[in-house]
Amino acid sequence: MAPINIILQVFFTLLPIYSLSLQTLKYNINLNFKNMLEKIQQTAEFLKGKMTSQPDTAIILGTGLGGLSKEITDKTEIPYEDIPNFPVSTVEGHSGKLIFGKLGKKDIIAMQGRFHFYEGYSLKEVTFPIRVFRELGIKTLFVSNASGGTNLSFHVGDLMIITDHINFILDNPLVGPNIDYGPRFPSMHEAYDKELIRKADAIAKELGIKVQHGVYLATKGPTFETPAEYKMFRTWGADAVGMSTVPEVIVAVHCGIKVFGVSVITDMGGGEEVEEVSHEEVQIAAAKAEPNMMAIMREMINRA
Repeated sequence: MAPINIILQVFFTLLPIYSLSLQTLKYNINLNFKNMLEKIQQTAEFLKGKMTSQPDTAIILGTGLGGLSKEITDKTEIPYEDIPNFPVSTVEGHSGKLIFGKLGKKDIIAMQGRFHFYEGYSLKEVTFPIRVFRELGIKTLFVSNASGGTNLSFHVGDLMIITDHINFILDNPLVGPNIDYGPRFPSMHEAYDKELIRKADAIAKELGIKVQHGVYLATKGPTFETPAEYKMFRTWGADAVGMSTVPEVIVAVHCGIKVFGVSVITDMGGGEEVEEVSHEEVQIAAAKAEPNMMAIMREMINRA
């Protein structure tokens, strides 16, 4: 064993280096935090210069809602690459532009194309637009996605109103210093607004559209799930599984924004025989369900 005086000498030699490393780490964390706030505010100021109204509703036109962009009138379209600090969507079927305009009589902001963790972005980058929305005064967020069904009573083409979620991305966009848009430990007890869910149910009934309710589970992706994973997620209480939505919802709740979400069931992985699925097949199934999803969303936004 080394003599105690040598051990102490090494300890006191390394202690200042360790202390300096902690100070550097803290400085870098605070610097990144400051930079993020500056970027959010810079982007919001840029967009305010393009806006001709003050919308309080935003829509992420995910899978199943892309056609809704054609119904937006009086619109201004800004490609993501022209917006300071915005990421750029890299996924086929996800356009990349922000749209300001009217849906019916309602002023809205729409994201045509979203960002995903599997594209290589951090969750802070994925959710960056949501924090910008908060700066722009958004109060309600509507989201949609494509997902694989794990609930054995579901069918391809079903619309599932999201009542809760499971974050299996194994990361959280709120990690790091707390941005003072909400509390350090925000409650996810009612991440999906119950009153909005009630309105959606009433509208679906009026329109004669069948809807399901269920829990959405988000994974990192980009692989589709194995049969064993589908079964595991079903035992966890998930009714559908996808690769998006949850990070945006977490940040929206932190920002005090109400959320309504819908999944279109594009494939079934819950049974004994799980069929292979491709991105193209998901897009085709979503396109077939799109008219019903658009009808519900259109009415909800106009009655908000």
